[in-house]
Amino acid sequence: MSKIALFYSTTDGHTLKICHYIQSVLSTTEQISIIPIAQAQERDLAAADKIIIGASIRYGKHQKELYQFINRHLTLLQQKPAAFFSISIVARKPNRQRPDNNPYFKRFLSKSPWQPKLIGIFAGKLEMPRYRYLDKIMIRLIMKIGKSPVNNQSCIEFTNWEHVRQFAEKLRQLEQ
Repeated sequence: MSKIALFYSTTDGHTLKICHYIQSVLSTTEQISIIPIAQAQERDLAAADKIIIGASIRYGKHQKELYQFINRHLTLLQQKPAAFFSISIVARKPNRQRPDNNPYFKRFLSKSPWQPKLIGIFAGKLEMPRYRYLDKIMIRLIMKIGKSPVNNQSCIEFTNWEHVRQFAEKLRQLEQ
């Protein structure tokens, strides 16, 4: 049973939900620790056989803590089997679930010195009632531009859980 450290950065909690789902898929063959990126310690990475990082997008960007984590732990990320998944609403469109056609993932690769061995791009979740007023306005505008209008009461989970399961299964085979 290999040890997997799954680090995550989330804005509204959906990335953590995906982490728990991955853990449930792999729990029979892998020992998985789920750790917020902000609380990660060098020993967490050193003790792991494999490393996974999951991060959400808000307004077209991953959080700064993701890049700080990667820069701080780059050597270990390059030495061990490591995977990355990104969560965004733009990935609700099938063509945006491919790394070569997802603008946020392409930006991630251009900003990050780390090139993950395995990549997952998953659609996220909208929970309009939870958002602040200005966030609601911005999200409604973004969704309207993308021809997916929403209202202030919209709660839509776009995540394709079968895609997440397939990614989790590929993690079993991940090697350096």
